[in-house]
Amino acid sequence: MRKSALFKSARVFAALSDETRLRLVVALCAGGAMSIAQLTGGTDISRQAVTKHLQVLAEAGLVRDLKAGRERLWEFEPAQLDEARRSLDAISQQWDQALLRLKSFVED
Repeated sequence: MRKSALFKSARVFAALSDETRLRLVVALCAGGAMSIAQLTGGTDISRQAVTKHLQVLAEAGLVRDLKAGRERLWEFEPAQLDEARRSLDAISQQWDQALLRLKSFVED
């Protein structure tokens, strides 16, 4: 597994470790591109706070902003999450192999 892929995955996991950011990603996955007003509607979080959270998600490559006239819309960008999943799969395979070696050693 490449170190650069692990570094990118670490940024994704760090960004998703915050409950508010995770909720934003879930909302964008379910609702498509949304404005700050739509993302803050029905919540007690300020637009400024949502904007800061979206910037963290954008730096991790999980969301991107689009201009729609005078409005700025945010949408989910799945590529980095897919890369993070592949990193987890690779780590899981390494653990499976290590456990098989341990089992073989113990049984011999």
